[in-house]
Amino acid sequence: MEKLSVKGTLIEALGIEFVSIEKGKVIATMPVDERTRQPLGYLHGGASVALAETVASYGTVALIDAETHICFGLEINANHIKAKREGIVTATASTIHQGRTTMVWEINITDEDQKLICVSRCTVAVVEKKQ
Repeated sequence: MEKLSVKGTLIEALGIEFVSIEKGKVIATMPVDERTRQPLGYLHGGASVALAETVASYGTVALIDAETHICFGLEINANHIKAKREGIVTATASTIHQGRTTMVWEINITDEDQKLICVSRCTVAVVEKKQ
């Protein structure tokens, strides 16, 4: 997969860093800091959802022909299991469906002790690029 620039994107703003991108599996980290906390000082659920959709989308890009197709998040849900105030969270995304026009990913976000922070499922649409 070609390296996509994250400069000037939400990925850069949230401090998301990719650990590995393989066919069917993506791992990325995100800090829990002033960029990703809600006003009460805990990891914002929206930041977790943004991390989840990011790894699902990057995983889809690794599975499609980027010359002819593009992908977009179609649906996402998340269950926030545990609160976190500081440190790093790690998202691990795995495909559970790899179709021609949609892919479904399961994303587990854990803390440094491998405790589950959030579980998410994201459906990504695969669309042919217009010529």
